[in-house]
Amino acid sequence: MNSAHALLENMLLIRRTEEAIARRYPEQRMRCPVHLSIGQEAAAAGVGLALERQDQAVSTHRAHAHYLAKGGDLDAMIAELYGKASGCCGGRGGSMHLSDPQAGFLASTAIVGNSIPIGVGMALAQQQQGSRQISCVFLGDGATEEGVFFESANFAIVRKLPVLFACENNLYSVYSPLSKRQPAGRSLAGFAEAIGLRAITVDGNDAEAVYAAACEAVTTIRNGAGPCFIEMPTYRWLEHCGAFDDDHLNYRPEGELQVWKERDPIPRQIERAGVSREWLAACEARVAARVDTAFAKAEAAPFPDADSAQDGIYATPLGERA
Repeated sequence: MNSAHALLENMLLIRRTEEAIARRYPEQRMRCPVHLSIGQEAAAAGVGLALERQDQAVSTHRAHAHYLAKGGDLDAMIAELYGKASGCCGGRGGSMHLSDPQAGFLASTAIVGNSIPIGVGMALAQQQQGSRQISCVFLGDGATEEGVFFESANFAIVRKLPVLFACENNLYSVYSPLSKRQPAGRSLAGFAEAIGLRAITVDGNDAEAVYAAACEAVTTIRNGAGPCFIEMPTYRWLEHCGAFDDDHLNYRPEGELQVWKERDPIPRQIERAGVSREWLAACEARVAARVDTAFAKAEAAPFPDADSAQDGIYATPLGERA
């Protein structure tokens, strides 16, 4: 499968998974908050495809797309949303806490900016081990306003760490637009450059452009050039937290959502990939089967045993390890 087809299939997997979550969420069987990425698929798919499986990634509260784009186990992710024992965190973390070490997806966390130093710490370990691996830190525009971003980025710059900061700029921090949080004309890439990061801005709704920029950044990082920051302007279609539309709240300018929906990254990638109707139908069928299977398995799986409630809270003391 070539890169254009792989990008499209990954984007369809993310979109159809998120749509299924939104559709089933009112059933009250996923008893955790969900932050969906419908509309933002190109950014996750483009960066994810540019990374190698052994590269390590961390993410935010809006992590489903990054987890899937990095090759995370869909069955385990959906089971986690249902709080089941077969979930990727044993049913203990829910939507905002996903992990699949085999896919190189270390963790996502709920606190804005909290995963940034974890990703930078991974990059330090990779550098010290002489590994070819790099670390990818997925973050949103709001996280660039946290002190921990500046502290972590500065450390990465000073030590020339192999870390990619992949910033999805969806223009809003919950209900607060970027225009209310930053001076007019300031770009996040410019912000990053001002503190010494190499920075790139690329259309976050153009999967091919994201993939090309990410490949270039990953290559330079892997060759020892130090950290890089990619700003990807994109847009979430649904509410900040939840499965529903929220345009009636009027925090977005009238018509803005529709403008971004007309820039839907999936039809753009279908056209760019030049796929046939037959290929697209087969791809949609594969994706639908995977999504349906994941939900069926999650619904049938058991909840964690009550006796395991204290498991995983504390590390096993060194003297007691096998």
